[in-house]
Amino acid sequence: MRLALEQHERIKMRLRIAGSSLAEVARELDVAGTTVTSVSQGYRRSRRIETAIAVKLGVSPADLWPDRYPGGSDGDVGPALTRPLDCLGGGVPRVVFC
Repeated sequence: MRLALEQHERIKMRLRIAGSSLAEVARELDVAGTTVTSVSQGYRRSRRIETAIAVKLGVSPADLWPDRYPGGSDGDVGPALTRPLDCLGGGVPRVVFC
C-alpha cells in the first residue's frame, strides 16, 4: 500500500503543477473530496474519477494506474506523451509527465 500512497502524492503534486487539485476534480464531478482521494490512493475504483484526473494531467488512466488497466486498455483518453522515466525519482520507474 505504501507504493499506492507514494503514487497518490505524485498525482497530487502533478495536479498542483498543472494548476489543479483533487478538490477541483471533486467539485467538477460533484462528488465528495474524500471519494476522489480514495480513488487516487487506490482504496476505491471509479473509471469516471480516474479519467477526470488523467484528463487534467493530459494522460490516460492507464498511465497513472497501470495495475488497474492491464494492457493499457482504457480507451477513454487520447494517446499519452511518452517520457520513460519518473522525473521525481524513487519507486518503480513509470511514465510520468513533468
